Amino acid sequence: MKQRLQKLMAAAGLCSRRAAEEWITAGRVSVNGAAATLGQSADPDTDEIFVDGIPLEMPERLCYLMLNKPKGYVTTLSDEKGRPTVADLVRDCGVRVVPVGRLDYDSEGLLLMTNDGAWLHRLLHPRFEVNKTYHVTVTGNLLNAAQRLAAVREIDGEGIRAAEVELLKSDGDKALLAVTIHEGKNRQVRRMCAAVGLRVIRLCRVAEHELTLGKLPVGKWRYLTAKELSDMDEG
Repeated sequence: MKQRLQKLMAAAGLCSRRAAEEWITAGRVSVNGAAATLGQSADPDTDEIFVDGIPLEMPERLCYLMLNKPKGYVTTLSDEKGRPTVADLVRDCGVRVVPVGRLDYDSEGLLLMTNDGAWLHRLLHPRFEVNKTYHVTVTGNLLNAAQRLAAVREIDGEGIRAAEVELLKSDGDKALLAVTIHEGKNRQVRRMCAAVGLRVIRLCRVAEHELTLGKLPVGKWRYLTAKELSDMDEG
């Protein structure tokens, strides 16, 4: 799969993406015998990429995938309590991948996993501000629940940005809310709900940045497409 040269260089551990752009501009990088240009893409499996005359070596095939995490799995590669892990669900992808962020044991839905350390750290950096949307089934004090939840600015003494909240469905003593947050604080949505007297029955992440869970079956995974990766890089 073709990717931007600066991304490949960062993933190979040579330098940061910013430094890679400077190296490309300085003429230190070539692709198939020709000087590389800023913004150029290449496929490390089929193209000859050289940096300072030395072949660029990728540690392993880069892998980017989306998992529909089921409830009852921990977002780690191993668990001291012997509980099922998300690693168990993606073993057949062929390489060792790690989660990008977390989903609680009792939560489900969209979870990204990768072996590209540079990509992972970029997504987790606070400056990237990845919007995440959850479908949350709640019970409790449902009067104006969406408005009250959107008004929360602090949880356990910690300031947070306002969430976008929409009431999707109300059925007797339960309601389904769409909650979009802009931060990734620990158990943030659950803590917000508790702060306004709502008890979470089910929490499922359905979107992250430009990605949506779609119809991916629970417990299954798929590779991200080239367009999805490009959209993530441009965001």
